[in-house]
Amino acid sequence: MRVVLQRVADASVRVGDDAVGAIGRGLVVLLAAGAEDTDDDVAYIVDKTLDLRIFPDAEGRFDRSVRDIGGDLLVVSQFTLYGDTRKGRRPSFTAAAPPDAATRVFDDAVARFRRSGLRVETGVFRAMMQVSLVNDGPVTLWLDSAERHRPRRG
Repeated sequence: MRVVLQRVADASVRVGDDAVGAIGRGLVVLLAAGAEDTDDDVAYIVDKTLDLRIFPDAEGRFDRSVRDIGGDLLVVSQFTLYGDTRKGRRPSFTAAAPPDAATRVFDDAVARFRRSGLRVETGVFRAMMQVSLVNDGPVTLWLDSAERHRPRRG
């Protein structure tokens, strides 16, 4: 599972002319399910996202999580995070989960985020969406559950 996290002052998502989700201070979570993802991948990404200390404390250091500040989450499916551009000019998405499996993973992740007690809004799975946000910092990070077993050094 892959996510791009963006710390935001506010954000919203539209499908056509309809606003389908909006948040205040918190995180936009662009989420992609991989073909090999398991429940452990979902748990890792959700826990890491909720507890990652990327909000400032009183001294301005990254020392508070979205959970610590009671922030909001806007979770938007984005299979293109699995785009492989190493060969040719058109990305390959073979590493992304097929739609039915991706729907289950996305729904599971959203349910886990909601169990945190934070406000969670979403886009519409498989819809063409327009995401608007005010990136706070800016702070943008990329997480990949497959990387969790790889050593930090060496």
